[in-house]
Amino acid sequence: MTRTSLAALLLSLPLTVGVLTLPATAIAQIEISVTTAPPPLPVYEQPPIPAAGWIWVPGYWYYGPYGYYWVPGTWVQPPTVGLLWTPGYWGWSDGLFLWNPGYWAPQVGYYGGVNYGFGYFGRGYEGGYWRGDRFWYNREVNNVTDVHIENIYTRTVVNNVTVDRVSYVGGPGGLRTEPSAEEQHVAHQHRIPPTPVQMQHRETAATHPELVVSVNHGKPPIAATAKPGNFQSHAVGATGAGGPVPVHVRDLPKPEAVPPAPKSASNAELDRQRQQAGMQARQQQEREALAQMQERDHAYLSQASANAQMQAALEHQHRQQTQFLEQRQAHEMQSFGAPPARPGPAPAPHPGPPPGAHTPSPPPRGEPQRH
Repeated sequence: MTRTSLAALLLSLPLTVGVLTLPATAIAQIEISVTTAPPPLPVYEQPPIPAAGWIWVPGYWYYGPYGYYWVPGTWVQPPTVGLLWTPGYWGWSDGLFLWNPGYWAPQVGYYGGVNYGFGYFGRGYEGGYWRGDRFWYNREVNNVTDVHIENIYTRTVVNNVTVDRVSYVGGPGGLRTEPSAEEQHVAHQHRIPPTPVQMQHRETAATHPELVVSVNHGKPPIAATAKPGNFQSHAVGATGAGGPVPVHVRDLPKPEAVPPAPKSASNAELDRQRQQAGMQARQQQEREALAQMQERDHAYLSQASANAQMQAALEHQHRQQTQFLEQRQAHEMQSFGAPPARPGPAPAPHPGPPPGAHTPSPPPRGEPQRH
């Protein structure tokens, strides 16, 4: 990155940070649409429940000007007795990933089949139920060890499906689920949106650059909290990422070598094999050039004494560059019938921020900004 483009990026930060701290009412009115899939769900433990009557709300990936960032799971007081939480989820539609926000209702509705854990295993909720004005907790999926709660039961949850860290439904590599008749019925009932405390919790997460996926590589250092907005005490870090999240070009797996042509190959087949090998050599040169440029960016940012927000902005830009290069090279290899660098379809182009967000400066040296 040149000094000019980096300076423009750093100058854009105050406007970007302003978008990160929108009031809850404004955020609720924004329809998030993204062309890249959200990262896999991280692996983490549930912190102890702070008091009786609180219900677990699992963590999720949300989207901001720096890309996807993690909103830690937390214990929440429901808006009124008798309500259960239906988690939000990302769903694919016509080439876009749309965020479907969570809500409170007497029953748990459809949340894309996403296995958030801790009782939210894709369908319904196995963590507890209301009996009168008291919530009964299933000890098997809730951490109720540090608080004296009498309304506890034990019910083993048998999950016959292999735990999948995929965080979205539909689209390339997504889950394949449809809402049941009961879940469709819940969708037409009265629902209560996330409480102001929950919205503030998400806003607080947006102000932590270390929760941006391009910084933590899918392993957020604050994966869960005991109470909303309290990211200091009783916070739990992720023990692992749910899957690979390439940020820099050196994070990408090496492409498979072009197999040699058989001895009986025709001249046309030999020529095709030489073209494949030449293309792969060129692609490796492109990777090396981008890797060196990203390393120079890091060196210059270090000399500039950049803060965490500047680092998050740069890493977000590096992930855009890496995804663009990976997609283009995978498309080139597939056009020759060669296997891509990793299984599954190449990631979609990275979009700009949600509507109203200030976009950082475009990637340097001719790499286009995708929308």
